[in-house]
Amino acid sequence: MPESKPRRRPTKGPAQTSSSKAQQPNAAWFLPVMVTLMLVGLFWIITYYISDGKFPIPNINNWNIGIGFAIALAGFMMTTRWRS
Repeated sequence: MPESKPRRRPTKGPAQTSSSKAQQPNAAWFLPVMVTLMLVGLFWIITYYISDGKFPIPNINNWNIGIGFAIALAGFMMTTRWRS
């Protein structure tokens, strides 16, 4: 009965060098921008409720809540890419 050939170990190529790049920490601006977006979204919503709909943008009514959530969501989406 013939014997099977041994498997070759993969050599390091361009595909593996990109995975090592993914392990690098984020840029210095990443964390402040992430936290700022979450806080701005929170303050946007709080301002809307405290001002009884007069601020931040008076004519769009409840869309202010959607804008606040969208800003905060952008910050929370950045948390999935954050590395220290």
